[in-house]
Amino acid sequence: MVLSRSSSAAYLRLCILSALGMVAVSATAATNDLTVAGDNALPKVELDEIVVTATRTPTKTSNVIAQTRVIDKEELQRYQGQTVVDVLKNQSGINISQSGGMGTISNFYMRGYDSKQVLVIIDGIRYSSISTGTPSLNLLSADQIDRIEILYGASGSSIYGSDAMGGVIQIFTKGSNVEQSNVSTTIGYGSHNHYQVGVTGQLKNDTSSLSLGVSRNKTDGFNAIANSNSFDYNADDDGFKSTNASLGLQHKLSNSLSAGLSALYSDSTTDIDSAGNTFPNAYSDQKNGSANAFIQHQTPLTVTKLSYGQSIDKLTSHDNNSINYQDGSQFDTTQEQARLESQINAQPGTVTVGAEWLSQKLDASDVLDFSGFPAPAVQTAYDPDDRTVKSAFVGYQLSESYYDLQANYRVDDNSQYGNESTYNVGAAVRPLDGVRIGASYATGFRAPTFNDLYYPGYNNPDLKPETSKNTEVFVEYNKGKQISRLTGYHTDVEDLIGGNTNTGEAQIKGISLTSDWLVDSFLFGLGYDYLDAKNKTANSTNYNNDLVYRPQNSGLIYVGYQQPTFDVRLEAKHTDDRFSDATNQTKLDSYTLVNLSGSIYIQPNLRANLRVDNLTDEDYTLSNQFGTEYATDGINYFTSLTYNWF
Repeated sequence: MVLSRSSSAAYLRLCILSALGMVAVSATAATNDLTVAGDNALPKVELDEIVVTATRTPTKTSNVIAQTRVIDKEELQRYQGQTVVDVLKNQSGINISQSGGMGTISNFYMRGYDSKQVLVIIDGIRYSSISTGTPSLNLLSADQIDRIEILYGASGSSIYGSDAMGGVIQIFTKGSNVEQSNVSTTIGYGSHNHYQVGVTGQLKNDTSSLSLGVSRNKTDGFNAIANSNSFDYNADDDGFKSTNASLGLQHKLSNSLSAGLSALYSDSTTDIDSAGNTFPNAYSDQKNGSANAFIQHQTPLTVTKLSYGQSIDKLTSHDNNSINYQDGSQFDTTQEQARLESQINAQPGTVTVGAEWLSQKLDASDVLDFSGFPAPAVQTAYDPDDRTVKSAFVGYQLSESYYDLQANYRVDDNSQYGNESTYNVGAAVRPLDGVRIGASYATGFRAPTFNDLYYPGYNNPDLKPETSKNTEVFVEYNKGKQISRLTGYHTDVEDLIGGNTNTGEAQIKGISLTSDWLVDSFLFGLGYDYLDAKNKTANSTNYNNDLVYRPQNSGLIYVGYQQPTFDVRLEAKHTDDRFSDATNQTKLDSYTLVNLSGSIYIQPNLRANLRVDNLTDEDYTLSNQFGTEYATDGINYFTSLTYNWF
C-alpha cells in the first residue's frame, strides 16, 4: 500500500493518538501497580545548575554573568535516535540550515553568528573541521552524550581563544558523571525505516568509575531535493548510517590526586545528490571524534589540571560513477591540544591561570582547482597544511551574596598570523531579593580557516582574523522554582572574511528573553529572540542587508507534566522569514514546528520513549543554495525501549 503525504500523516496521527491513549491508561495502571521509591525516583529538574564552560570552574548559573543553557541527560533522553544538531535546533536563540535529512551538511546560527564563529569543544578539546571551520554536529549521536552546556556571547573568547565570538558549546561524553553501576540496552524504530540499537555499561566503586557505550543508527531517509531549479537531481531517498561509541574512565589515585580519560567517536555514511544527476550513487564517509586524558591535583587552596587530547574530522567523498573521480576528495583534520591550568582560592574569589598548546593539521587530497575554469580541473594540495597556537590566560571570578564579578585575559600566538589578545569584564548586583542586574564587555576573534587561506583558486595567505567588540546587559529574576532573564546585546564585527579579503563589517543587535518555571509536577518555559544582523561593509552593494539565515524573530514555548512513572512534554518553536543569499533576493518562509515527547516506565527497569516531530506536518525549508531548495521532513516519529540492569 502506498500512501500520499497527507494520508500517511493522517494515519500516523491516528496511530499517535491511539498510542497516547494507551500510554495514559498504562500510566494510570503503572502508578497503582509499580513500586516507586518515592519522589527520589523522579528525574531531578534543577533550574539553577552547575556549569563549568562559562568560567572553567564549577559555578552555579545564578552566579554566571553570561547567558547559559544546560541540556542535561534527562532532557537528552527525549532525543533518542537523533544527533546533536537535532538537539540544538530546539534550543532558544539557535537556528539551523540543513541540506536534507539526518547526516546531511548543516550549519547553525547563534546570536547572529554562524557555526564557524561559535567554538565547539568535547570534554575541553576543540572539535571542528579546520578546512571549513564548521563542526560536524550532524554526525554526533545524542545517545552517547551526558550533557551539553551552551555559553551565549563572546565572553568565551578570552577563556578559550579563537572562534568563540558568538559563544561556546561544550559536549560532555557519557561517563563524566557515573552515579551507580548499571547496564542498559536500547532499541528503537521510527519513520523512514529508522532504527537504533545500543548498549551502555557503567561500573562505579569508591575510587573509580568506568563507562562504555556503543550504538548503531540507520535510516533510509528521504529525498533531499525539494526543488531542483535548472538541474536534474536523482530523486531517491538519501540514507544515513552511523556507528557510535563513547568511553569514560575516572580513578582516584589518592585523596588529592585523580586521573581520567574520555572519548567520543562516530563512523558514518551519508547518501548525497549531485548536480545534473551525473553521480546518482554519490555518498560521503566521515570519521569524527575526540579523546582526552587528564591528571588533576587538588589541595584546599588549589586545583591543578594537566590534560592532553586530540580530535579528528575525516571526510571522504565518493561518486562511484567516474574513473577520473572514483575516490573523490578527502579532508582529514587532526587537532592536538595540551593544557595546564590551575584554580587558586584567592580569598575572596578564584584566580585561574594556565597555558595551552594547540596543533592543527590538514591532510587534503584530490582537491580540485576550478579557478578560471581550467579543463581539466587541476588537483592540488594545501600548502602549508599545519599550524600551531601557543596561549596563556588568566581569569578572576568572585561570587558574593550581593554581587558577582568576572574578568579574563588571554593571548594567542598563532604560527600563521601572529598574536591576538582578548579580554572580558563583567559584573552583576542584586538590588532586591531574587533580582540580579548585570553588564559585560568582551572582545573576540575568529582565525582564518585553511579554506580561507589556501583553498585552490580562492586563497589568500595574508588574511587576518575577524574581530569583534561585544556589549551585553541583562536583568534576571531567580527565586523559588522560576528563572527568567532578559538580555540585550550589541556587537560590531570587523575584518569579516569574504571573497578572500578582510573587507567585511557587520553589526549585530538583539534581545533574548528566557523563562523557566517548575510548579508542582508541571514545567513551563518560553524563549523569544529578536535579532538585527546587518551587513555594514562600506561601499558594498549589500550594505545594510540582513546576514543570511538570520531570522529577525524566533521563539519557543513548552509545557511538560511529570510523575514518578511517566512524563510528557509538548513544545513549539517558531522561526521568522530569513534570506538565504547576501543580496536578500531569496527569502525562506517562516515556520512553526510542534513536537511531542514522552516516556513511561512499563516496569521499574523498562522505559518506553516516544518522540513525534513536526506534529502539524508543516511544509518548510531550511536551506536554499543557488536556487535549489533542500527538503525537510513532514510529521515523523521515533520510539524506543530502554532496559536497565542495576
